[in-house]
Amino acid sequence: MSSLIGSWKLAAFAFEFEDGERVPVYVDGCGSLIITAERFAAILCDKARKVSDPVPSLFEGMMAYTGRYQLQGDDTVVVDVDVAWHPSWLGTKQTRHFKMTDQTLAIISSLQEHPKYPGRMGRGVINWTKE
Repeated sequence: MSSLIGSWKLAAFAFEFEDGERVPVYVDGCGSLIITAERFAAILCDKARKVSDPVPSLFEGMMAYTGRYQLQGDDTVVVDVDVAWHPSWLGTKQTRHFKMTDQTLAIISSLQEHPKYPGRMGRGVINWTKE
């Protein structure tokens, strides 16, 4: 667990479909992942957003959530979400799998349908580098 604790900078954010197709979520993204002994906090956004953009598109270009977490085994973290970018996440448990190599951390969601691609299943994959 101690290797997860720290501050991480977004390297890449994509959705990988079951058939292997990979679609970037934010082509030019930025974000921070902060993990303490008690809390997991992630915030991501698309750097292409502009002050003049309509508010709904600003919302679509951002994602954030935080909560206390528990590790399950050697490669799974479950976050009990108490603050979130989208109200539907409040009070949920978000399960993420992770892989670490040196100073890189990959956070991988469970298999799910992407809202922009109805009927297609895949996983969100967020790569982080240690700050």
